[in-house]
Amino acid sequence: MSTPATLDRTLLALADPTRRAILQRLSSGEARVTDVARPFSMSLNAVSKHILVLERAKLVKRRRVGRDHYLSYKPDPLDAAAKWIADTRNFWATRLDALEQLLRDEDREQRT
Repeated sequence: MSTPATLDRTLLALADPTRRAILQRLSSGEARVTDVARPFSMSLNAVSKHILVLERAKLVKRRRVGRDHYLSYKPDPLDAAAKWIADTRNFWATRLDALEQLLRDEDREQRT
């Protein structure tokens, strides 16, 4: 179950293109932090800050082996966000369909 705070952290993490690119890279498998950072034109420290946001959102898990840090993708928060989006879409679609029908009925009544 997703709490509002969990959803907020997930959406915040997904709001940045660098973090989305990191998740895309990790979706193909576990990788060392230095390997994840390599393609970005920013410092390792800057990439680490992005990774921290992803860790707080529980989208990424860190594993340490000696001095190496390995990252892996955890999709559960993303699945919860997708469910919230789908539920919200259904909620509003139903209400907008009802409003559309109401307006059409009013138009028909005014024409008669």
